[in-house]
Amino acid sequence: MNKEVHIFDQALALEHSDTQSGLFAGTASADYWNMVGPFGGTTAALMLRAVLQHPDLLGTPIALTVNYASAIGPGALEVLAIPVRTNRSTQHWRMEIRQPGEDGRMQVNTTATAVTAARRDTWSGHDLPMPAVPRPADVARFDMGPKGVAWFNKYEMRPVRGPIPSRWEGEESPSETLLWLRDAQPRALDFCALAAMSDLFYPRVWLRRAKHVPAGTVSITTYFHAGEAELAEAGTGYLLGRAQGQQFFNGFFDQAAQLWSEGGRLLATSSQIVYFKE
Repeated sequence: MNKEVHIFDQALALEHSDTQSGLFAGTASADYWNMVGPFGGTTAALMLRAVLQHPDLLGTPIALTVNYASAIGPGALEVLAIPVRTNRSTQHWRMEIRQPGEDGRMQVNTTATAVTAARRDTWSGHDLPMPAVPRPADVARFDMGPKGVAWFNKYEMRPVRGPIPSRWEGEESPSETLLWLRDAQPRALDFCALAAMSDLFYPRVWLRRAKHVPAGTVSITTYFHAGEAELAEAGTGYLLGRAQGQQFFNGFFDQAAQLWSEGGRLLATSSQIVYFKE
């Protein structure tokens, strides 16, 4: 009996339509819709999925940068993934998502680069231990997603501190959020899921100012600090996510994020630049 395909994998379904050019065909997922287009984490995961499905792939992801040039519309899209250089240990990628414009010609609305690598067994260590927090079972689940935002309830979120403000009164506060998170429909962790979850945090300016201003990610870079064995160890368990803004200046701010496994292993870090409007 065939197992049911997880809704996240349905959203990332790609058909390799042209092996010579690295072109894939897909569809923008309504299941992970945000306000004006798909959830940005799903878009990042879609870019990475094209790389991971490419027949010339070397190794596993170590870095992914996604630039959101314009919103992705509903319907069909194509993803281009090209390995621009392959070395002994690393492989460098360029990607694009394209859709037909009003004139019918294909237009680029998202660009990306990635680096994959053949990792070797070496010394490993870390200087960023997981914060001490209550266990997921001891933290209440947050269920009230924004109206009309389909992607929000595809994840289970349990905020330890820094939830979305309950009152938008403009009172300034620290921008840090700590929360336990995982797919609402259990799914084993992989690199695409890590890429999506790295963009799971709402804009830091909302928490910093308690003001619901328009905001959106312009560019996000995610670094992967795990291999297949570490992802398998995390399984379908919770991840602890931490996000904090660093500088808010003239319409843009950056926010850094980290994701640890439930066992305390740092799996991914990310940094993004976000647009906001008064």
